[in-house]
Amino acid sequence: MHEVTFYFTTISAKVLAPETVLKQRKHAEKTAAEKAAAAAASKKERKQKRQVIFKRAEQYVKEYRQLERSEIRLRRQAKQTGNFFVPAQAKLAFVIRTKGINKIAPKPRKVLQLLRLLQINNGVFIRLTYATTQMLQIITPYAAWGTPNLKSVKELIYKRGYAKVNKQRLPISDNRIIEENLGKYGIICIEDLVHEIFTVGPNFKVANNFLWAFKLSNPTGGWSGRKVRHFIEGGDSGNREDKINALIRRMN
Repeated sequence: MHEVTFYFTTISAKVLAPETVLKQRKHAEKTAAEKAAAAAASKKERKQKRQVIFKRAEQYVKEYRQLERSEIRLRRQAKQTGNFFVPAQAKLAFVIRTKGINKIAPKPRKVLQLLRLLQINNGVFIRLTYATTQMLQIITPYAAWGTPNLKSVKELIYKRGYAKVNKQRLPISDNRIIEENLGKYGIICIEDLVHEIFTVGPNFKVANNFLWAFKLSNPTGGWSGRKVRHFIEGGDSGNREDKINALIRRMN
C-alpha cells in the first residue's frame, strides 16, 4: 500500500464588513463619546451647584441666628431698663381656610378666591399690607391666620410644598424644578425659596405664586368648638398672631 500525504494550507483573508455596519458602529461610538462627555460636564456642574447651595444655606443660617439673637438682646435691654419691648410689625402671614363653601356671602367668597383659598383647610402665605389686612378682615369668620415662624415655613414647604408649573401641580422633589422656573430671580434651591418667603424678599410675589396652595389635614384633636367664632372668644377663626404655629403643627 502506498502512503498518501495531505498538505493543508491556510489562507488568511480579511473579511470586509458592509458599509452600513461600519457607519452604524461609527455613529454608536460617537454617540457614546458625546454621552460620556455630557455626563461628565453634568456631574461637574451639579458639584459646583451643590457647593453654591451649601454656601447659601450656611449664610441663611447665620442670618436667622443673628435675627434671633438681636431680638433676644433687645428684649433683655428693655427688661433691664424697665421698658417694654415692642417687636417689629409682621410682614408675613399664613392664612388657613376653616369653612367650606356653603352659606358664604359673595364678597367674602370673592376674597377667598383672590387669596387662592378655594377649599377647606387650604393655606397660603400673604404679604401683610394695608390692602391685604382689609381683605383678611372681610374673611374673618371663614379663615384663621397669624405670623408663622421659620420652623413653620420650612416644615410647610418641605412637607407640603408643591410647585405650579404650566398650571400643573408638581411635587418639589428636585432643586431643578425651582431653578428652571425661578432661576432668573436668583432662586435656585429650596433654601432660597424658604428664605425669600420668610423674609418677604423683593421676589416674594413670584416665589409665592410658584407655590401651589397648601392642602392641609384636619387638626389633630379636631377644632376647638364653633369655628365661626373668633379665636379670642374660644373659636378658631380670625387673627391668632404667633399661635398660628401650634395650629400649623397640628394640621401639617
